Amino acid sequence: MLILPPLREPAMKRVFSILCAALLLAGCATTPAVFTDFDPGVNFGEYRTYRWAEKPEGFSPLQQQRMIAAVDAKLRERGWTQSTTPQVDLVGRIVTETRYRMDSYNYGPMWGGWGWGGCCWGSGWGAWGGYNSTTMRSYTYGTFVIDMFDAQTRRPLWRGIAMGTVPDSPIDQTTAMQAGIDRMFAQFPPVAIAQAP
Repeated sequence: MLILPPLREPAMKRVFSILCAALLLAGCATTPAVFTDFDPGVNFGEYRTYRWAEKPEGFSPLQQQRMIAAVDAKLRERGWTQSTTPQVDLVGRIVTETRYRMDSYNYGPMWGGWGWGGCCWGSGWGAWGGYNSTTMRSYTYGTFVIDMFDAQTRRPLWRGIAMGTVPDSPIDQTTAMQAGIDRMFAQFPPVAIAQAP
């Protein structure tokens, strides 16, 4: 039977660093957190037309284009149409910021077996004390807000917010953005809350 020697300390550090980096990156692909709010006294059944009074800016122009198209598609599904004389004004905003995260790892202690005695070759059992590693990583955190106002009275009607880590890949950005907008409009138009007599 062939017994391969265990990894020496520098090689073990590299293996652990690669594994932890892979797990960290896998954990970054999350669905945005979504929140909505609305005026319970508004009858949304009265509204059918809208316009973008302010389009969301501050991010990639292509992603902005996709974001607007995704919102337009959701409103079309609900029977809303764009108009030059709208009932509702949409105001979109995008805010991004660079954040930093410190990740600390503690590897060890490690125990050796046959042919491994701590940090050197030999027979019997031994312990390797392990080591600590801290990595600082920067990432982009984004918040997308849509506000709806009555176009005539400027009364605020509805707000949707999606926030989360912005993936590096444009494909992943689009996927996360679409997931956020899907959830944002899942309960739209909201049903007015009945007032107690």
